[in-house]
Amino acid sequence: MQRQLVESTSIKSVGYDPEDEVLEVEFHSGGIYHYVGVPPDVYEGMLAARSKGRYFGDFIRLRYPYEKVR
Repeated sequence: MQRQLVESTSIKSVGYDPEDEVLEVEFHSGGIYHYVGVPPDVYEGMLAARSKGRYFGDFIRLRYPYEKVR
C-alpha cells in the first residue's frame, strides 16, 4: 500500500485502501498499523485535519480494530 508523508509529530505517513477500507498508519516510532473498516470520509478527514495525531486519537485509534504489521 502506498503511503504519503504527513506533517505530524507522531505520525510519519498514512495510506488507504478504499476497496477493503484499511487505513495504514506509520508512526515516527517505527510502528506500522492497519486499521480495518475505516470509511473513506474518516481517512479524508484525517488528511484534512490540522492535527493528524489528535484526529487519529479522537476518531480512529480506539474505534476500529487494528493489527500491528511492523
